[in-house]
This record gives sequence, structure tokens and C-alpha cells, in this order.
Amino acid sequence: MLVYNVLDLILEEAMTLEAKNLNEQISNLKEYEVILHKNIEEVDSEGWFLKHKKTGARIVLLANDDDNKVFNIGFRTPVNNDTGVPHIIEHTVLCGSKKYPVKDPFMELVKGSLNTFLNAMTYPDKTIYPVASYNDKDFKNLMETYMDAVFNPNIYDEKKIFLQEGWHYELENKDGELTYNGVVYNEMKGVYSSVDGVMDRATLHSLYPDTSYSYESGGNPDNIPELSYEEYLDFHRKYYHPSNSFIYLYGDMDMEEKLRFIDKEYLSKYDTLEIDSEIKMQKPFDKPAEVESYYPISDGESEEDNTILSWNVVLDTTLNKEDILAFQVLDYVLMTMPGAVLKQKIIDAGIGKNVESTYESGILQPYWSIVAKYANYEDKDKFKSIIKSGLEEIVQNGIEKESLIATINNLEFKYRESDFGRWPRGLMIGLQMYESWIYDENQPFIYVECNETYAFLKKMVETDYFENLIEKYVLNSKIESTVVLKPKKGLVAETEKELADKLAAKKATLSKSEIDKLVADTKALKKYQEEPSPEEDLKKIPMLEISDIDPEPRPIKSQIREINGIPTVYYDCFTNGIGYAILSFDCKNIPTELLPYIGLLKNTAGYMNTENYNYTQLANK
Repeated sequence: MLVYNVLDLILEEAMTLEAKNLNEQISNLKEYEVILHKNIEEVDSEGWFLKHKKTGARIVLLANDDDNKVFNIGFRTPVNNDTGVPHIIEHTVLCGSKKYPVKDPFMELVKGSLNTFLNAMTYPDKTIYPVASYNDKDFKNLMETYMDAVFNPNIYDEKKIFLQEGWHYELENKDGELTYNGVVYNEMKGVYSSVDGVMDRATLHSLYPDTSYSYESGGNPDNIPELSYEEYLDFHRKYYHPSNSFIYLYGDMDMEEKLRFIDKEYLSKYDTLEIDSEIKMQKPFDKPAEVESYYPISDGESEEDNTILSWNVVLDTTLNKEDILAFQVLDYVLMTMPGAVLKQKIIDAGIGKNVESTYESGILQPYWSIVAKYANYEDKDKFKSIIKSGLEEIVQNGIEKESLIATINNLEFKYRESDFGRWPRGLMIGLQMYESWIYDENQPFIYVECNETYAFLKKMVETDYFENLIEKYVLNSKIESTVVLKPKKGLVAETEKELADKLAAKKATLSKSEIDKLVADTKALKKYQEEPSPEEDLKKIPMLEISDIDPEPRPIKSQIREINGIPTVYYDCFTNGIGYAILSFDCKNIPTELLPYIGLLKNTAGYMNTENYNYTQLANK
């Protein structure tokens, strides 16, 4: 055992020296200012927050031994209308750039890439472009392609990119029907045909009427055609600038080399620009808001028992980490866990056949929403009354301590485990980081460092802290709304007819030359879409060669140790305090005809009363 202790000590000293050298390298980069440097034990990383001196670009580094490296560049992109301009920008900047002028560089890139993630996402207040790869050369290729895409897109030189991805009039021939078309336009028509999509939009609009959250960043199909090409370009000019950027690097890589590359090839070519991209806070309401709207159902569906009721409150700013994480606990205890006390009260009152909740904490002012589906319009007031009286009773009687502890343990376990399935760990950690970073650039790590917060929440279980949160943020909420979605037969046909009539009226106002131009433009766009990129442009796409791929599998760094006389495989890896115990049962004596029921037993065993516990108590245990 002494040999391994000495080895561990040598390794620890080597890692400390490596971290010290890396800090010196980063600190000596004259192009950047180190704002913050700290060890972040929760993710086993050295963390830095830097600012690019010339542009003010913000950069976070998480250096560790994870060879699934991640790069992400994001921009604050608040909106003031429903045209979906950030969504269209997200699509179009990925349609060719100065260095890589092919029409779809990413489809070409993946043909010679080992990426573990390659995508882009539009949020209500930000747009991000993350990539990940194990291979060093591949990672650099992906990073450079994304940097060139966001800063040097071909959108200024080729209007057809906007027409293809955003929206355009389409007219096949002079006697044909005038229609709208476009990738984002059609995508959002699909979103708005979903009842959940309609409810999400109505909820945000009801809660944040004075802020950018009131608008649909993805685009409302009714409003997308209002976006002009120049307005779209102006949005890119304003927000896609280093001074409004948030850059993230994670994993085992040469951080100094990456920082030098980012500065030399991109950031150094810009000056600081004053950009107002602040996400505004919603002011308190004078009284709760009420919104009523419709959603489509088929002619064969009944309008009875098909109304959707939603009651919603806005909580504190997401920068108040303790309360925001505490409300995640409350949401689970009150509405999600087996036998959840508030959910059960709504069910017992016979309101709706499906009762659920949403806790959205990824925006500046998180909100909590309770939804009853397959309800009736007449239940609206009773629904609100049951929620409020139920919460008042819970505050008065107190929340079961065992439920709180069980939930905190469950959430802390998931946080510590960081098991994101097929998604790269560094990608998900970065997304957590953006939940605070874009609202306060000096607080990038607050949702990465949560061990102490969970310890704090456990201490608060023995106080009235959680009950006070319900009273403060819910019962005394200053921003509250009720949303009612009523079913309506024929709504889809009605909407489509309105659109067809609108476009027919538009066509009727066009001159012969304008109609001829629309037909010609339609043909030109289709020709553009069908033509392959020139061979000389395709050759510019960086591809991996076979020689760039290590033929050896990544090593498993394990040792054989003897513990209490038992040979043991020891794997020296970071676990953030998580261990596993797995119970396995021998099923060889189960009759063949009963084998299909094993899966059913596995899925239901934890949701039934037992000799010693009811199913709520069992879930807590």
C-alpha cells in the first residue's frame, strides 16, 4: 500500500505544478486580463474568467483531464418583436462564411469529423454555438469553423441565405397560389401547432409583458414575414460582436495556444463596441394577469374536458442561487414526487385529468407554473383557489421534513453525478454556467459550484425556510398570471384560410412585372438550393486524415490493488463524492411465461405501499 501512496503523492505534486505553470502561461498573455482564477472542486477543474483587453470579450476556461473537449461561443440576443430574428440568424450564419464559403459547411465538415457534439441553440435571451470532440485537430477545425461562421458569415453577400432559412414569398407560376416558405417559418408553424408550444408562449407573454421574454425569440409564424433583410442584418451587426460575446473552453487542451489563436484570428480584428444587450427585469404587476386563448382540436375530439388551465408566478432573479435551487426542491416536493401534496389536492378536487408543473430557472427571472390539462373552463376560479388554499395550509402545517431531505439528496446526487448520458459533460456544465454568466458577467461559476448550497439547504430543513419561500414568492407574488387555453374545432382550417386570403389579397395588388419577378425569384432560389458548392470551396473545409486519428484506444488508467486481502481494480477518477451500490437478483427460476412481468415489477415496485411504508414514505426512503 505504501508504494501506491507514494505514487499518488508524486502524481498530486505533478498536477499541482502543471496547474501552476498553466496559470503563469495564462497570466502572461498580454491580450487578456485575468479577472478571476480559482480551483473549482465540484468539476475537478482550474477555472479562469478572462476579459479580452481590446474588445471586452468574456472568456471562461475550465482546465481538467477530460479529453472530450468543448468550445462554445454565445451572445446575448434580446428581442423586441416576434419575427424570430435570433433564430433565423442562428440558422443562417451556419450557411457559409468567409473562410468556408460552401452553402452548408457543417454537413461537409461532419463527413470528416469525430465530433461528439455539433449544434446551435436559440434561447429567449441568448444564442449559443457549442462543439465538442476528443480529437485535438478535429476540435481546432470545429472551433475555427464556428468562429468564422458567427463573425464572418456570408449573409451580407448572399440574400438567398436569408430567404431560404428565414422566409420568402413563393410563386411557382403567374397563375399559381402565392405562399410563404422558409426553414424557420415552417419549423415554427410546427411549434405553434403544438398545444404545449402555444401554452409556453402564452405563459411567457402573460408574465413578462414589459421585457424581451414577452416575445417569441424563435419567431411567431404570423410575424416572421414582417422581418426585412436589412433588419435581419442589423441584428447581426449589433449583437454578433466580440464585445457582446461569451466564450467557453473546457477540457484537456493547450489553453494558451487556443487563446492566442482566438485573439490573432478573430478578436484582435475588432475594437470595443458599446452594445446594449442587457436583459431587463419585469416590473411588479398592479394585479394578477389573465389571458384566454384557443388551441386547435380535431372535429372528432370533444370540447368538454379539454381546456388547459395554467397558474403562474415569477420568482426572484436567477442570481439568488440559494432560493432558486430551493424552489427546485419545492417544485419536486409539492408537485412531482409520488404523492406530492399540492398535486394531490388538485387531483382530489377533480380538476383536470393530468396535473403537472414547470419550473423554468434558465432565464433572468425564473417562473413556476402549475398546469391542469383536460379540465373545463368553469374550473378556472376553483383551480386557483385550490392552489392558494393548499399552499396556505402547507405553510401553516409545515412541509414534511423527510420529503425535503429526500428531495435535496436526490437533486444533490444528480448534480454531483453529472451523468448527462450521450451529451458531453463539459457541454452541460457550460450550459449551466450560462444560466448566471450572461446576467452578471462576474458570476460565471455560481451554478457550477453548488456543494455548499446543498449543504445549506439541508440545514434549512430544520427551520421554516422552505415554508417562508412559498409565502414570499408564491402567496405574496408581485407577478402572477392565469392562462386558459380553450379547445376550438376548425381552428387550423380557419387560420389557414385567413393566411390564404391574406396572400391572395397581396397577390391581387401586384403588377404583372412584380408577379413575373416573384416567379423568377422562386426559380432562382430553387436553382441556388439545388446547385452544389464549387469544388474549390469544398476543398477549403478542414477534414481529418486517417493519420490524425490515434489507432490506439484511449487508455483506461486502472491499477490492481489488494484491499483487505481482496484483489481490487482501482480506477483513479473524480467522482465528486458519489458511490454506487447495486443489488442484483437471480431470475433463473422464474417461469418463462412470467419473464415479461419482470420489467413491469421493476417499474412499479417503488410506487406501491409496502408492509412498513406507504408509497410516499417509500419514495422518501
